[in-house]
Amino acid sequence: MDCSACTPRRPWRLPFLAEPEGVAALRRMLRIHLRLWGLPELTETAQLCVSELVSNVVTHVGPGTPATLAVLMCGTRLRIEVHDPDTRALPTLVDSAADAEAGRGMALVAAISERWGVQLLPERKVTWVELATSLSTPHGHIQNVHVSRAESVLGLYEMWHSVRPAASNRLTAAIAESAATEVIADLLHWLQVHGHDVDETLDRAQTRFEAQ
Repeated sequence: MDCSACTPRRPWRLPFLAEPEGVAALRRMLRIHLRLWGLPELTETAQLCVSELVSNVVTHVGPGTPATLAVLMCGTRLRIEVHDPDTRALPTLVDSAADAEAGRGMALVAAISERWGVQLLPERKVTWVELATSLSTPHGHIQNVHVSRAESVLGLYEMWHSVRPAASNRLTAAIAESAATEVIADLLHWLQVHGHDVDETLDRAQTRFEAQ
């Protein structure tokens, strides 16, 4: 199986009003999208970046400022942008003391990201940050031993059922999901006829999946 079976990571934008109490909703939305994009391991870092970028708008531009959160892929990096209408209040790195209560937001962003910057446009500015991933292509997926083993099994299943990848990414992803469902169902049948408790096995598999 190749990247044609992966779900394209299409850019998305979310207008919002920059208020401290609205940050939690933005963090939740980001977590949902990263899970759908197959990048859950970036959730904590990405949420922290969003919190700092939005807090920067609230502090230096003002509460209630109309802004936009944009998330997209920049090559194999995850790019997070916050747009706001003030082209004068530019975020800067502050060399503050280790125990300072303010002025460390962008320094923290710089420390946890691959790179960051500010783009000035005629009617707004864009503060952006990019996070490194282990993707080999923008629409591929994270490679690890568990994914590789699963792909080998699904590849055999596709050969067994004479399934041919469709031209459409959406259809190919659906075929892969259908094959995965069949694999799981057949494994459960195998466990059942060999005297194993199916529910107990599913619980153990779920626990191991969440731990990994």
